[in-house]
Amino acid sequence: MGPVLFRLLLIVCAAGPALSAQTAPPLEQRVAELERKVRLLDPSFATEAAPAGLEERIRLLEAKVEELLGRGAAEPRPAQAPALTPLQAVSVAGDYQTAGAETRLPVAGYMEAHYNKARSQPGQLDFHRFTLLFGHSFSDRIKFWSELELEHSLVEGGEEKGELALEQAYLDFLIAPYFNLRAGMLLTPAGLINERHESPSFNGVERPLVETFIIPSTWRDLGMGVTGDLGRGFRYRGYVMGSLDATGFNAEEGIRGGRPSGFESSFRNPAKALRMEYAGVRRLALGTSFYSGHAGFRLQTVNPRVDVFSFDGRFSRGPLDFRGLFADVWLSRAAELNQALRRQLGFNPNVASQMRGYYFEPAVHALPRRLRTDLILFARYEKYNTQQKMPEGYIALPQFDRSAWFIGATYKPNADVALKFDYVFHRNASRVVKPLDGINLGIGWWF
Repeated sequence: MGPVLFRLLLIVCAAGPALSAQTAPPLEQRVAELERKVRLLDPSFATEAAPAGLEERIRLLEAKVEELLGRGAAEPRPAQAPALTPLQAVSVAGDYQTAGAETRLPVAGYMEAHYNKARSQPGQLDFHRFTLLFGHSFSDRIKFWSELELEHSLVEGGEEKGELALEQAYLDFLIAPYFNLRAGMLLTPAGLINERHESPSFNGVERPLVETFIIPSTWRDLGMGVTGDLGRGFRYRGYVMGSLDATGFNAEEGIRGGRPSGFESSFRNPAKALRMEYAGVRRLALGTSFYSGHAGFRLQTVNPRVDVFSFDGRFSRGPLDFRGLFADVWLSRAAELNQALRRQLGFNPNVASQMRGYYFEPAVHALPRRLRTDLILFARYEKYNTQQKMPEGYIALPQFDRSAWFIGATYKPNADVALKFDYVFHRNASRVVKPLDGINLGIGWWF
């Protein structure tokens, strides 16, 4: 139990600085995560009857940690601390402490492999992602975090067989809990998945379709901004970032193809992104995101503006979980954009002036809490239309008015390892172009 206790101690000690750095989840979510980890060590630890107040829950956690550390006091400390969950900052003395008050953070990462088979089609195996995360704490006030991802196992020049991408690389300058500065390669703070997209953090083998085509994951760019925890469960992130590239917009994937991802993106008219979150009520978390920016920096005749709004929520009660999201995208001067792209590309991309999507997902934890494993049964309904509204003179194509039902299970032999299964029923409004249902299997883990 020694290494596990040491990891728990690091997580508890890191909780405060991590929250200040705004790289960890909200306080309510962190406390719930710590309670879950303590239950893995001692199944007799129950919090159902505990008061709803965070201070009392933290007091109970501290008492239990002291008890567990007392049990394992005679056990030797590991030579090297295990890696922590991604996006947790460490500012405690230990194996990573160096001269000058610098703290080296452990290497972390996440990986996932998939098997996808559409009906009547051959199945495909894919080691979809191999991602490493590196961090460094220069001092108590300056911290660095990065994320480097390899997709589809390899990269070949000029061929769509893989991608090596820098997904995050930013510095946090910590000033006060309610106001901190951040700059570098940033993930756009939109929706539930874009900022926290590791496989064990969501149900289903693939990421939700609404948060792929309406809110395009993983959406990132160079930028700078502010973050803060306002207390009473409220926290925020606000950035100015490089803007989307309208030459990549199309009918099927909406604005997804316009992500510059920090390469030759424009900061002449920077986009603005803001996310507000609330987790002041036990087991409830709400969030809303806003984005606005012009996207015509590669076009000479038109400079359309993209506005994105989303609202999301999560709620847990006993073994039941619920999550849902609604997102809307508006594109100004869409008719002029289509004309400009037709002259440039040689065909009409039929880009819409409005795109919309939403999903809701109920889930149940089927195994007793006293067990150290978890089995989550879930269903998710998604509705998304990348041609919700067309500019005058353009017709929406029914095959892009889509919906899907996912029925599946997530088995976690460990909190950081997920074995996944789902079956998906795809539908659209077209009588001619029909999508195929399919089965998906996957395994994902982080460390």
